[in-house]
Amino acid sequence: MLKGKRIVDLSHEMVPGQEEYGLEVESRFIDELYPQYKRRPDVWYILQTIRMSSHVGTHIEFPRHFDPNGLDSASFPLERLIGPACVLDFRDKADNEAISLEDVKAAGDLIHRRDIVFLRTGRYVSHNTPVAHNRPYLTPEATLWLVEEKDVRVIGVDATGIEVKGTDYHPVHTILLKEHGCALIEAVGDLGQLRHKRFEAWVLPLRIRGLDACPIRLLAIEDDDEAEASNGC
Repeated sequence: MLKGKRIVDLSHEMVPGQEEYGLEVESRFIDELYPQYKRRPDVWYILQTIRMSSHVGTHIEFPRHFDPNGLDSASFPLERLIGPACVLDFRDKADNEAISLEDVKAAGDLIHRRDIVFLRTGRYVSHNTPVAHNRPYLTPEATLWLVEEKDVRVIGVDATGIEVKGTDYHPVHTILLKEHGCALIEAVGDLGQLRHKRFEAWVLPLRIRGLDACPIRLLAIEDDDEAEASNGC
């Protein structure tokens, strides 16, 4: 228990057979797979085989996604995945509208150096629906400012992506993953659960060598105002 803090799960629940990028789970009794293990007929003792895309659900993309020599899920430094974070609100942006350099700069002092920065578009509500890819996009200029001026190492968005739809060269991915060795979190859950614009983020991928991206459990740790108020009574 983190005294005075609240834990907010910012990950989408993944449902086998219903994910756009693929998730399948097969259950077998252990003795079917490994006869050397014993199981009485009335004992529920299973193992499951999971087949999934590295980009299913709330996931993080590493440099290896755009660079064959880039850091992967096993080698990306943990100190970049756990730390101070902030959320910028762009729910006023329409589908296919730019989140510009001026828009990002307007956040002012909210963004600290080396923050994990989340872009709130409100598009989490369309996750796994036919309109899931309708979203605003982040401009290359805004991306460069975040990584070069603010030294941001990870950017997250509550939409399926941050590129202009239909591009065949993916400038934002190239800037982040290939040119600056950063990481990108896509399909973040409901950022509206947060009570504060600044918090601590925990991004927890699997440690698998060679993996270009990975579904994550994304947690926010923030001050619990209700607990503080209660303690003050």
